[in-house]
Amino acid sequence: MDATPSLARRTLAVFTRNKLALTGAVILVLLLAFCFLGPLFHSTDQVHTDLGQASLSPRAGHPLGTTDVGYDMLGRLMYGGQTSLEVGLAAGLLATLFGTVYGAVAGYFGGWTDALLMRITDAALAIPALFLLVVVAAIVTPSKPVLILIIASVAWLSPARLIRGEALALRSRDYVHAMRLMGGGGGRAVFRHIVPNAIGTVIVNATFQIADAILYVAYLSFLGLSIPPPAADWGSMLSSGITYTQVGYWWLIFPPGLAIVLVVAAFNFIGDGLRDAFDVRLQKG
Repeated sequence: MDATPSLARRTLAVFTRNKLALTGAVILVLLLAFCFLGPLFHSTDQVHTDLGQASLSPRAGHPLGTTDVGYDMLGRLMYGGQTSLEVGLAAGLLATLFGTVYGAVAGYFGGWTDALLMRITDAALAIPALFLLVVVAAIVTPSKPVLILIIASVAWLSPARLIRGEALALRSRDYVHAMRLMGGGGGRAVFRHIVPNAIGTVIVNATFQIADAILYVAYLSFLGLSIPPPAADWGSMLSSGITYTQVGYWWLIFPPGLAIVLVVAAFNFIGDGLRDAFDVRLQKG
């Protein structure tokens, strides 16, 4: 009865001892509050342009200045963050979910199933992910659902290989053999035994996948393959700001660039902390 709470407490204790992980968690919470609650306190018009207010430096009423078409930069940073975080979170979680099931099936069944599935994975990994993203994004019209599917379609490869390795080790455990002797099928083995017992690896990998997905959103937006205006994300804001580097409009560059760095670093710090937290040796220590 006390085993689960004890395990949860030990896991949390290891996580909280990692100062970088705690810092990442605090940064992430603050960024989420800034992007999703900020517009309630700083309401701006991010649809209609106002050239009379274009390219204003930071001042009263516009704490981070305005863009080249008159959008309030602080408000745009909030709304752009919503897009980047929503697409990054959804794409990262979708990629982790599909990759986990794919890798678990390959590792558990082995044989020709494993060989076929892994050769498909190896072939896809041989093609640079950014190249695939650019090609697909150039073919279709970008939107939030489309960007999520595009990014997830290349991001699932890494978790698939990782979970496949976990499944190869877990399928030889006694409880899996016992389940087989009792007449359990492959589906039960994968979803009731392999995946749940690899959940620590899955959760840790999910944080890194989300960080990578947010970077992919920025890459595509920087290359001009973002969601059409008036929607925005941090990558497209950074891309637009680079145009004005020579004239010193720093407020168009630093805020979105800093936001991308902070959110990616936060997820990586959290992932490192979770990896330590699920380490049985550190829990015992």
